[in-house]
Amino acid sequence: MQKTEAITSAQNRLLKEARRAAARGELTQSGLCVAEGIHLLEEALRSGLRVEAVVAAEDAADAVMRLPGARDAGRRVVAPRTLIGQIAATEHTQGVIALVRPPEWHAEDVWERRGPVVVLDEVQDPGNAGAVARAAEAFGAAGLVWVKGTVSRWNGKTLRASAGSLFRLPVIESAGASEAAAMLRERGLSVCVAAPRGGVAPWEADWRGRCALVIGNEARGASGEWAAAGCTSVCIPTRGVESLNAAVAAAVILYEAMRQRGAG
Repeated sequence: MQKTEAITSAQNRLLKEARRAAARGELTQSGLCVAEGIHLLEEALRSGLRVEAVVAAEDAADAVMRLPGARDAGRRVVAPRTLIGQIAATEHTQGVIALVRPPEWHAEDVWERRGPVVVLDEVQDPGNAGAVARAAEAFGAAGLVWVKGTVSRWNGKTLRASAGSLFRLPVIESAGASEAAAMLRERGLSVCVAAPRGGVAPWEADWRGRCALVIGNEARGASGEWAAAGCTSVCIPTRGVESLNAAVAAAVILYEAMRQRGAG
C-alpha cells in the first residue's frame, strides 16, 4: 500500500508549484490543475481523471481516503492546514488540495456531439465562466469554445463554479471572436448571441439544428464580429430588472434549447 507523506515546510517543491499556479489561475509547470476542496476532488475522480497528488490536512485525510479512487492518487500528502491555506483561494479552506491531470480535448470532440456549442467571448468573471460551463453541461450542450480574453478555466473560482463540468465537457480555445465565428460558419452552425436588449426571445429562436450560443463580456457584451457575421441576437424578456448576468442568461437560454430538442 502506498505510504502517506508528511510535509511541514512551505518550501516543499510540490507546495510551491501548487501555490504559484493557484495564485496565477493557471496550470502548474507539470501541466496539472489545482482543484481545491473535497467536492472538486470527488468530481475529478468521478470524471475518470488522473489525480497526481492529494494534499490534505490531518483532520481531512480520513474523509479524502473514503472517496472512491482516492487511494490510487499518485501521491498522498498530509500537511498542516496553515500551509494548505497558503494555496487555497477560499477564506475557510476545507483542507484539501488536489493536483489533477486535466482532460485533453480536440476540435472534433465538440463538433461531433449533439447539442448547442457555447462560446464564451471575453467573459471575465470566474464565477460567471464556471457557472456557464455548469449550465452548458446540465442542459446538454455539445461543448465550449473559450475565446481569448475569457478568464482562465483553471482559475480556482472558475473550477469551483463549474462544479466539475470543466472536467467533463469538451473545451476548445480560440484566438479571438473572428476565428471562433469562422469555425462555426465553416461547420454550418447557426449562431445566436445573448444580448441585454433587442433581438428575439429565446423561444422564438430555433435551437433544434446545429447551433451555437455566444455569451459575451459582462460589461461590453459580445464582440462586434458576431454582428458583422450576421448572427441572431437573443434577449430574455425581464420585469423590474434591466438584464440578467451572463451565467443566468446562459442557463435560461440553454434550458429553452434543451426543451426544443426534447431532451429530458
